[in-house]
Amino acid sequence: MKRRLFLVLLAAAPLAFAQQASVIRMSTTTSTENSGLLAYLLPKFEARTATKVNVIAVGTGKALELAKNGDVDVTLVHARAAEDKFVADGWGVNRRDVMYNDFVVAGPASDPAHIGGGKDVLAAFRKLAAADVKFISRGDNSGTDIMEKGYWKAIGTQPQAPRYVSAGLGMGEVLNMAGELQGYTLTDRATYATYKARTGLAILVEGDAKMFNPYGIIAVNPAKHQGTNYKGAMQLIEWITSPEGQGAIANFRPAGQQLFFPSAKP
Repeated sequence: MKRRLFLVLLAAAPLAFAQQASVIRMSTTTSTENSGLLAYLLPKFEARTATKVNVIAVGTGKALELAKNGDVDVTLVHARAAEDKFVADGWGVNRRDVMYNDFVVAGPASDPAHIGGGKDVLAAFRKLAAADVKFISRGDNSGTDIMEKGYWKAIGTQPQAPRYVSAGLGMGEVLNMAGELQGYTLTDRATYATYKARTGLAILVEGDAKMFNPYGIIAVNPAKHQGTNYKGAMQLIEWITSPEGQGAIANFRPAGQQLFFPSAKP
């Protein structure tokens, strides 16, 4: 009986190992999940490759930290300077451009700060710093948070509490908070579009080149963390930057609106 049990366990071991190896752990930003993009993309990849992608959606800073610690196999984020440092420090390899969209400044349709209709994000932020309105910040070291902090630094001022609220939350939650408080926030266009109906917020500033928002994907360096699924990470990277993956990104159009634009180089 014991011998039979041993043989069954021995036979099952390769299958269990294969199942474990077929799981890819990915850290990414809340915008890729809140927008519905991952729910649209990943089943296509999983069906083609017989793998499973487990997603941890957090701010870019935390996503890169998870990758640095070897808690994931691959990371999809949007903060180019932080991405380049992550690779230069040896934590990531094979970074590829994936897609882009843009940031917008959203706020109440009544627009008490009178920033609506402009394209100059720094001019809008000066008005927001001076006006008696609330600004809801991600406050989570995400790509959006890093971009927002850069705008305040560029103009040399920013609102103070209680007008400035550092939420420490994801983009969808911040949009909900801005809607409830009738405040302003910086958001990626994709998450804004997904939450527009429930928040009632309007896009007030858009179109500034300073609000360009590129996304990159990076494999965790297997030399740093030998237990990572590097093969799976590269499978995902190759697929999402392939014509098939790039086409799927372009075809993600909730309510007929394209929210992400493919940017992988041939």
